[in-house]
Amino acid sequence: MARPRTITDERLLTAAGTVIGQVGPGFTLAQVAAEAGVAVGTVAQRFGSKSGLLQALSRLNTQSVVGRMRECGEVADPVEGLRAALVAVYEGIGSADTAANHLGQLGADIGDPELRALLGAHFTAVEAELRRLVRVAARDLPNAPGVVRAARVLMGVANGASLDWSIRPKGRYVDRMGQDVDAVLTAWKGSVRSGS
Repeated sequence: MARPRTITDERLLTAAGTVIGQVGPGFTLAQVAAEAGVAVGTVAQRFGSKSGLLQALSRLNTQSVVGRMRECGEVADPVEGLRAALVAVYEGIGSADTAANHLGQLGADIGDPELRALLGAHFTAVEAELRRLVRVAARDLPNAPGVVRAARVLMGVANGASLDWSIRPKGRYVDRMGQDVDAVLTAWKGSVRSGS
């Protein structure tokens, strides 16, 4: 009879995310195993390889980010929900050092066809959620472009802010992101937002 799994995939994937933040794309399965407190064989058996681990991590990240965006969007003020959802996309970015290590991994992922396809699926899912949130907030954003373009612009703001902040960190990332998003949403509202 097989032993029941006591170590969840989520625990191993959380450990992988932590290790990538610490060391970047040069991480090893042994480092992930040490972070999770398991044998290397457990990680290798579960995911098969470093690529398999990264693929599973990408799928989990997409599911987590879109779920968090949905939660943020469930507020009375649809524009505030859209804003909160955008900030949530990269809220786990961490320090400038961990952000830089994650960006290094992103660069490596882009070079791998399977991981690049999963990144494409991630961006598609995030953009789809942004489109939904823009539709909900459209009445309060009379100067916004169409839904598709608005979602792309907001994604560009989020992606650009995360990259720029990772390279030139000043203050907290969530504050920087909130300010950039506020600049766009205020223009789309057609009125001045207090505190901006």
